[in-house]
Amino acid sequence: MADGGAVRADEAAGTATGFWAPGTQVLWRYRENAGEHFHIVRPVTVVRDDAEQLAVWLAPGTECVKPVLADGTAVHQEPLHSRYTKPRTVQRDRWFGTGVLKLARPGEPWSVWLFWEPGWQFKNWYVNLETPLVRWAGGVDSQDHFLDISVHPDRSWRLLDEDEFAQAQRDGLMDATVAERVREAGRSAVEVIRAWGPPFDDDWQHWRPDPSWAVPSLPEDWDRTPAHVST
Repeated sequence: MADGGAVRADEAAGTATGFWAPGTQVLWRYRENAGEHFHIVRPVTVVRDDAEQLAVWLAPGTECVKPVLADGTAVHQEPLHSRYTKPRTVQRDRWFGTGVLKLARPGEPWSVWLFWEPGWQFKNWYVNLETPLVRWAGGVDSQDHFLDISVHPDRSWRLLDEDEFAQAQRDGLMDATVAERVREAGRSAVEVIRAWGPPFDDDWQHWRPDPSWAVPSLPEDWDRTPAHVST
């Protein structure tokens, strides 16, 4: 792609079927909670995209956008009681460590991420509860719902970040109706885990990225508002 792999809406619009070809570079973005601005933006490479599933690769060293407190402090270094009330901004940073494979099924209120240790030793799946992805020409958008599930190779699982989920409600980032929808999504995800359904049974832990893929660049207009969106 032009500009050293930078993602452009007119270049990443997908095929005539509305799906992106493997190797296409797009953006995976999250809007801030109780706000309209994007505070997490990650350029990724499409692995698979069809009516059943979107799979993308977040390569090591990718320049991303992440939220920080206004004074530059990392969000998770702030005590929980003030973590969501102190002023914030965003900053550019790089995704260090091993890469992440992200999987999402259309309309599902979560995505599943795969993590590896160095040397491609599979570590775990990570269920990120979120609003169903909204597609646009240059990528997909969502909003994180705080609550997550870690799933291990022995098929055991555990709920993560319940304290953050509760604090977000206390601070007005999520009302009771949304919170209950998130809990229901979590219960549905656990049913899939217990049944060992897709994507856990799809053998993605043995997948490897195409070595010819370049690391995507973060475009200057990473926060642009899509002209058209679809689910």
